[in-house]
Amino acid sequence: MNHVYLARGWVMKLTGYVLEGQTISVRPAPLERAWMDATPNRFAYRCLPLNIANCHGWEVLCRRRLAAVWDGGVGPEAIQVSCDGDSMAVSHFGSGVLTFHVPVLFRTEPGHDIFVTGPLNRPKDGIAPLTGVIETDWAPYTFTMNWLFTRPGHPVVFEVDEPVCHFFPVARGALEAVCPAFEAIQQDGDLNSSYRRWARERDAFNDGLKQGDPDMARAGWQKAYFRGHMPDGQHGAGDHRSKLRLRAFTVGQGELVRESE
Repeated sequence: MNHVYLARGWVMKLTGYVLEGQTISVRPAPLERAWMDATPNRFAYRCLPLNIANCHGWEVLCRRRLAAVWDGGVGPEAIQVSCDGDSMAVSHFGSGVLTFHVPVLFRTEPGHDIFVTGPLNRPKDGIAPLTGVIETDWAPYTFTMNWLFTRPGHPVVFEVDEPVCHFFPVARGALEAVCPAFEAIQQDGDLNSSYRRWARERDAFNDGLKQGDPDMARAGWQKAYFRGHMPDGQHGAGDHRSKLRLRAFTVGQGELVRESE
């Protein structure tokens, strides 16, 4: 594989070939979510797994505001789409599926696919994103991003610069190489000891919050995982991450990529 090795790992090439006469708006997926902002004291951002997942890939943005409604029928005519200009979305497959055309042919390095899904941790009322995995290291084909209506008669709106697609590369065959197994936690003495210590401290912390303990209230939440620490305060993985910042797509010749506002 044509990897460029750096001090902390390697960089993998991912190229998007924009189709002739087309433009696309793509950005690294951001951390922020409106529903997380609305939680008391923004406490949802204390969940590091959520934060990392939010930023885990790139988003394709809606170029124009569009509205769509499904009447519950099976045929393509059961979905009506209205848009301020040319629409990215059409009713193509029927069965309540709204299809977004992505005018890019992606190329990954050998042995890598692209995982395509809806915007992560962004629930949308009345419609749900579908997910696909595409072999993008050889196929000269584009893909579509599809959403499935979950309620007939409910208008769904995609605003300008709202993400409609989320994607990231994955190594082909990685899952088939996994050998999953269950064991009783007592079989790993060190792991069991660390887990039991964490569980005791978690329960004590939560009890302290309920009882109004000032130290617990001041701390607000336990930060061991966020900081990459074991229950005894020692460092966990050397490559622990509390932030994820992806590179933006660079632009070659022509006006291919529209910057989001």
